[in-house]
This record gives sequence, C-alpha cells and structure tokens, in this order.
Amino acid sequence: MNHPLVSVVIASFNMGQYLPQAIQSILDQTYKNLEVIVIDDGSTDDTESNVSSMLGDTRLRYIKQVNLGQPKAKNNGLAHCQGEFIAFCDGDDLWEKNKLELQIPLFNRPEVGVVYSEVSYIDENNQRYDKQPPYERYQGKITEQLLEKNFVPFGTAIIRKECLDKDGVFNDEYRMGIDWDLWLRYSLNWEFSFCPSKTYIYREWSGQMSNNMKGRYEYAFKILAAFEAKHGSKLSQKSINHSWADMYVSRGVAMARTERHFISPLKDIIKGLSMEPSSIYGWKALIKLFLRKI
Repeated sequence: MNHPLVSVVIASFNMGQYLPQAIQSILDQTYKNLEVIVIDDGSTDDTESNVSSMLGDTRLRYIKQVNLGQPKAKNNGLAHCQGEFIAFCDGDDLWEKNKLELQIPLFNRPEVGVVYSEVSYIDENNQRYDKQPPYERYQGKITEQLLEKNFVPFGTAIIRKECLDKDGVFNDEYRMGIDWDLWLRYSLNWEFSFCPSKTYIYREWSGQMSNNMKGRYEYAFKILAAFEAKHGSKLSQKSINHSWADMYVSRGVAMARTERHFISPLKDIIKGLSMEPSSIYGWKALIKLFLRKI
C-alpha cells in the first residue's frame, strides 16, 4: 500500500481548551498524507479563536455549524471527507504520532473495513497513565462478540470510505452509542483488524458525556432492539439471547454501582438470568448485589 489520503473528522462542542492539542497531535503524524476536518457544533466558548492561528496549515479545515448534536456534526464532517480512509478524534483526546503509520498498513486485504487499536489515558491536567483494557479485543468477523460488548474504542478506529458508501453513516436518531450502532452494521459485511499498540490517548474528565450511565443504557437498548429487528435473521437465537441477557445484567450492575439502587438492579439481573440461566456473569452479579459488594 502506498500512502492514500486519510481524512480525520473532529466534531467538537465547547472544547476550546483541548481542541488545539487534539488537532496538533494529528498534524504531527509521521504519516503526512492527511486532512483534518473540524466541525464546530455551535460552540459558545473560545474554540474559534483558539483554532484560528492553526488554519495556516492547508491540511486543516474548520467548519462552524449551528448546534445539531454529535451524530449530525460527525456526519457533516464525513460529507466533507476526500480520503480513501477516514479516522476520528474527539476534541478532548489525542493521537500518538505514529497512529496512521501503524494502522493504515493493516488494510492489507479488501475485506478489512475497520482497523482499531488499544488506548492509553490522560487526565484534564495532561497527566498520562494506563489502565487494564476493560474488554477483550477481537478481530475478523466480530458481530457476535460486538453484540455483547462494544470493545472497539471509537477514536482508535480507521474505516474505509467504502464502508460509508455501502453501510451508511451515523444514525442521528441516537444521541449516545452511535459508534456501537455503526460497528454492528459494518461488522455484517466487513472484517475488523486490531492493532495492539496504544495509538489513541483518551482523556478522562468530569465533563464527559460518557459519564451519563442512564443515557448510555437507554440508547444501548434502542440500538440492540433496532439491530435485532432488522438483522435478526442473520444471527443465531443463542447470540441474541446472550446479548440481551448481558445487557440487562450489565445495566443492573451499572445502576447498583453508580446510583446505589437495589430494586431496579435486582429486576434487571433477574431478567437477564431468565433469558440466559447459565450466565455465570449474571449469577455472580446477583450474589454481589445481595452482599452489597457491587
């Protein structure tokens, strides 16, 4: 493979304090054939003034729109992409300098539609640290594994432009979980490859949308229901039951941990076990709930 153009989409809202760092980490790539499309989703902070000094680099485009939310902002960015491959970065995150150099060569077969990688972390004060990956990573045809957990960290992923043409863009009906919906759809027709190197630096801080646990599960249930309704005939009943069981148990555990509730988590865990009585995860969660160890 030569050095095809890579388009990088950053959809950002009120990330003026971090966005220049994100942009610079992409422009500093050892892989030079790239363009960066920043979609400012109606920011009201100092985003525009902080980015203006960087616009001398012709690889960078800054597009401001009225506030429409993340899915529509990302889709606007995708509409402006000229590259054969498309990558993403959130406005508060960073790339390692060799991200594209490591991941682009893994598109070595036409069946590979997505290449993703491992993650490292940074806090709001730019202190770096690592954590144990929360999920096992898979590659190849991964639909059944994805049904259980979204183990593809969004910002690490690079996709073929053909994936968009064949299987669509982000579903703007969902406010959260849009990456899981996208990966599920892509997994039906494409293989995923995994780069074990940590090429993406994810920032953890108090203002993140991902901290909204109730919202995450609200949309996760909608996404799974819609995917099953449309593509259930392509999936085994066992994998469908397993994914629903895991969803209920996981929500129960999350609500017990974050909201310190008991009754609603108990109902969720029992519901999950009714769908998959052999679930070790479910039985362990039930025991921990009663022992107040969640």
